[in-house]
Amino acid sequence: MVTAEFLAVMLGAVRAGAWMLICPPFNSGLIPRRIKVLLSIGLALPMAPHLRGTVPALDTSGLIATAALQVFVGAALGFITLLLFAAVQAAGDLLDMASGFTLATVYDPVSANPSSIFGRFYNLVAITLLFAGDGHQMILRGFMQSYRTLPLNVSLDGETLSRLMLRGAGEMFLAAVQIAGPLVAVLFLADVALGLLNRVAPALNAFQLGFPVKIFLVVSLAAVAIVSLPTILDSLVDHAVTGVVRISGGG
Repeated sequence: MVTAEFLAVMLGAVRAGAWMLICPPFNSGLIPRRIKVLLSIGLALPMAPHLRGTVPALDTSGLIATAALQVFVGAALGFITLLLFAAVQAAGDLLDMASGFTLATVYDPVSANPSSIFGRFYNLVAITLLFAGDGHQMILRGFMQSYRTLPLNVSLDGETLSRLMLRGAGEMFLAAVQIAGPLVAVLFLADVALGLLNRVAPALNAFQLGFPVKIFLVVSLAAVAIVSLPTILDSLVDHAVTGVVRISGGG
């Protein structure tokens, strides 16, 4: 009995650990690995009574296969959430590409990788709004539900997983356009105006003013895109939690 409960906690922690490595905001490099390990065990402990009856036979091959299955399940659940949250980063990248900020990249402490300026800015704002609105608790509750609907001896449905990934990719691009669309349209109109000005007065060399003008427009009108961010972020959290519950067989 004690051995089965211990194995249930450890295998549940393996799933939670794989999930935390991928799922935002818990995949941040700012969170130490020891803290992630402790959090993984802490998430699995309350679910031990539900997982105890699904522990495999006490043999090496069965335990290794079940541990590998939990890594796959946790990574798949985390990737669904990551796919939707990538919309915020994609929106910032669209703005950087349209305004010329892609020429300058900065280090992103959250992802521990170089990132564009507005991509990093939108990512930090989204994470702040996520914690301020208790969105991280909804993400945690959605993952915890997977222990009830998807026990240790059950794998994911491949058809449901592929369908949700395709749907998540579409929603990611749609949300990115919704966030960055107004400013991208303004920058496009600025390019058109500069092109017309260059045709009317070629001596002005209007395209030399292109980068300063577009940078000024992005910086001054960035609040327009940020205003829509909380509403879109709430929708992304809702879709992410719903996708995790569906992929685990809960609805």
